[in-house]
Amino acid sequence: MAGLVQSGAWGLKRLDGAAAYPTAAAYPPGEAYPEFPGLRLGPAPNPVFALVRGALRDLGLDAARFGTPAWNPLGDLVKPDGRIVVKPNWVLHRNEGAGGMDCMITHPSVLRAVLEYVFLAKPEQVVLGDAPLQGCDFEALLDFGGLRKVVGDFQGRGLPLAVKDFRRTVMRQAGDLKFVDEELRPETDYALVDLGSDSLLEPISGDWRKFRVTVYDPRKMWAHHRPGRHRYLIAREILEADLVVNVPKLKAHKKTGITCCLKNLIGINGNKEYLPHHRKGGADSGAGDDYAQAHWRLSLAENLLDFANGRLRGLPRLYRLFERVAWRGLVQRQKADPAAQIEGSWHGNDTIWRTCLDLNRALLHADRNGILHDEIQREEISIVDAVIAGQGEGPLAPDPLLTGAVFAVRNPAVGDFIGAALLGFDSAKIPLLRHACDPMRWQICAGAPERPAFDPPFPAARPPRGWMGHLEPDQ
Repeated sequence: MAGLVQSGAWGLKRLDGAAAYPTAAAYPPGEAYPEFPGLRLGPAPNPVFALVRGALRDLGLDAARFGTPAWNPLGDLVKPDGRIVVKPNWVLHRNEGAGGMDCMITHPSVLRAVLEYVFLAKPEQVVLGDAPLQGCDFEALLDFGGLRKVVGDFQGRGLPLAVKDFRRTVMRQAGDLKFVDEELRPETDYALVDLGSDSLLEPISGDWRKFRVTVYDPRKMWAHHRPGRHRYLIAREILEADLVVNVPKLKAHKKTGITCCLKNLIGINGNKEYLPHHRKGGADSGAGDDYAQAHWRLSLAENLLDFANGRLRGLPRLYRLFERVAWRGLVQRQKADPAAQIEGSWHGNDTIWRTCLDLNRALLHADRNGILHDEIQREEISIVDAVIAGQGEGPLAPDPLLTGAVFAVRNPAVGDFIGAALLGFDSAKIPLLRHACDPMRWQICAGAPERPAFDPPFPAARPPRGWMGHLEPDQ
């Protein structure tokens, strides 16, 4: 499996016409393919299915048998009766902006095509799962775009497909009040993976009490991240898998610059308090990376949110009051400085990229019990939905960017380099990518690929507000 670290191979296909998803759920193929004899065809063309197939072909998997009934691209990565996890981007059930859901989450038509090739490998078990945001309505998410019909089609054919919500904590909304349900899955459904002093968070752990993630009690995070200890709570479905098929949505991201293959692995972790996203305080003081310049309004907002998340989670009305006051102070500050944000939503965030890369190292190198090894423990492939990508204020309020592309990679870091180039971003200006191929224990990749030249070029994406002027290539 060491070839995964070395692999710079990728395959990309794009639509000839306008970028759009098919509308006839459960999105069967629109033409006959020799590897699927007897598979019922849909009433209309399905170009997205053809994109997924073409990207897998161009990646070179099982190349000698392409075009025959025996072609089985994922069979190169997993033996029959293996266990496979398909990991989409299911971050939230709604777009918090006006951009709609097509640019928000992995589209069900892409998942349909991916799952056909997953089942072609004759697995014993397939899990389709993610850990969305705490406030995601999982049932509402499954209603989007005919996803339930996709799942039902496979289960109706007797295929061993299970849909899983990897979260242990969920926030429910009742009117304007928020209620938290915890321990929804037992801890035995997860394993702790501790990267210890080899974590990429270790160099910034001197003041470990500053680690934060939005709407979580910071004191819970302190139990897992401090000098010499950096623990993640990984779903056992992931650690018991022989193959993880990562199916991200390509988007701009206000904390990391880009979300693609690497950032998508945030969703293999069961509790968000294991995931440092930023550090409290201003970067100008050298103490934090939540925002660029310290200001009393921002500091007050942080402290109010800390108090609400730590002391008031069981008191919904008081929690609402403190949360509103905190955000009102932030909005007032933003009138004078539109780049001022809390949550680490800017180009100076020096925390989240470390967490993302740690999780990718854990996926590749942790065994079923969470013990890390120098040898890679499971295979991974990424098939990226960029048919309608997300630009602007991703991941939660993106606007659509019509690219019409699907691409496949063996290495997640390579996938992010390709994704950044497709969006028109400079990968050297994105810490997540600038460090993805650094020498480290439990390596992810050996080196960055050359920036591809697309002909014709894709439309350039609009960066998030906090990254304006910090993602675009130099002229």
